[in-house]
Amino acid sequence: MREVVRLSIVLFIIAGVAALLLGLTNYVTADLIEEQIRMENQLAREGVMSEADEFQEVDANKVQEAVDASGIDNAESVEEVYEAVASGEIVGYTIKTTPSGYGGDISMLTGISVEGVITGVRIISHEETPGLGAKIIEESFYTQFNELPFEEPVEVIKSGEPQENQIAAITGATISSQAIVDGTNDAIAVYQELVE
Repeated sequence: MREVVRLSIVLFIIAGVAALLLGLTNYVTADLIEEQIRMENQLAREGVMSEADEFQEVDANKVQEAVDASGIDNAESVEEVYEAVASGEIVGYTIKTTPSGYGGDISMLTGISVEGVITGVRIISHEETPGLGAKIIEESFYTQFNELPFEEPVEVIKSGEPQENQIAAITGATISSQAIVDGTNDAIAVYQELVE
């Protein structure tokens, strides 16, 4: 019986020390992790809207009004919207969305110019299958969105030559490809409400 009590106390002390160290590590690294995420988002914004000098976050209430008015199915997928500003003038918007892919949510950013053209798409994070769905981060896929007009919603095609509003799906990863198109179309819908 004494041995059980002694082992229980030792186990309790070890667990307590481990929890304390884990909490301390989290406390020390939380700001660094937050700063790293902020930098990744800033680099993504610069990647989809390179002509901008600065980015100004759009008021959350204005974004929510645009999301509600857009009628998109997955309203909670729109995370943030920034105005892209060059020489004091708004030149476009960057819209962060999180569509559902095959392996989970995909965090992505879409840039749209005030002329109504997609200036770029960047994947910030994903949980897609390595070798298949993970190809959404490859330049050969996401550059298909560059300079894409959107009089009609963007579509995914599995074969053939993409037309003006179409994107060629990644072979074996149609769900992941469709998720990126869904996120892009959600961003377009929100953009259209913001500029009206």
